Amino acid sequence: MIIGIGIDLVYIPRIKKLLDKWGNTFKKRVFSDNEIAYSEKHLKYENHYAANFAVKEAFFKAIGRGFRFKDIETLRDEHGKPYINLYGEAKKTASTLKISSIHTSISHDGEYSVAVVLLESSP
Repeated sequence: MIIGIGIDLVYIPRIKKLLDKWGNTFKKRVFSDNEIAYSEKHLKYENHYAANFAVKEAFFKAIGRGFRFKDIETLRDEHGKPYINLYGEAKKTASTLKISSIHTSISHDGEYSVAVVLLESSP
């Protein structure tokens, strides 16, 4: 059963501006060490930070409440497919709601990154 679906669109130059202004302070507040390492290994690192930020916001919308940004971590499998790990309150809430699957998709086009998150529960 679908518990929720969320979508978020991020203007990449906005994230780039935050990265330029706040640097590691912004990165450490919002992203996990794994997300930072993944983003930093790319030439257009701001695209990847923006995409990961969009996933976090889409997750908040899908579940219907906010959490600490770092409670939602976006990683990629060996084929580049994104997946989400949950921590802290986000993990507890997902367990309470009996969320069994989290699906996400990310795309970039020009100056925008978009992410969709779909939450499912088992019967």
